Amino acid sequence: MAPTSETLTAERILAATEEVLRRHGPAKATVVDVARALGVSHGSVYRHFRTKAALREAVTQHWLDRTSEALAGIVAEDRDPALRLRDWFTGLFAAKREKAGDDPQLFATYQVLIGENSAVVERHIADLTGQLTEIVRDGVARGVFDAADPAVSARAAFDATGRFHDPCYAREWEQPGIEADFEAVVVLVLRGLRA
Repeated sequence: MAPTSETLTAERILAATEEVLRRHGPAKATVVDVARALGVSHGSVYRHFRTKAALREAVTQHWLDRTSEALAGIVAEDRDPALRLRDWFTGLFAAKREKAGDDPQLFATYQVLIGENSAVVERHIADLTGQLTEIVRDGVARGVFDAADPAVSARAAFDATGRFHDPCYAREWEQPGIEADFEAVVVLVLRGLRA
């Protein structure tokens, strides 16, 4: 193993882990493979992630966080909440479609990892519904939306659009007419929230 000149960081380990998972799949990828890809000992990886399970959980969280981070900018914008809500759902659908379509092998790998890390998925969904709650709450404050409990309405809107972001529907995302179906659901959600 050749020594590496770069400082070993959690971020570098996660990037290498993703590459190893892409090459070997979740069943065959090991911490030793990750260490080899980084040019370090497996002990160096374990100093950042105490177990293989912790590493797999962290790489899954990192993968899901990229979607949350991309959508956070929409939440923070100071403009019409209805337009932000539409853009947020459009962004979520686009991000999920991109993950499924651009790298199907890695997407399948993450489906396995997500199954192993239900707490990570729960945190991801809580983050996403928290973002939606902020938009709905802002819409209520501006008189655009009518929601007695913005968190309940946000969760209902998230659940209503599940076909367009829940990975179990990934095979449908490239079907003809999916954009029209998406638009119909988003329009329905927006009408339901209008003040």
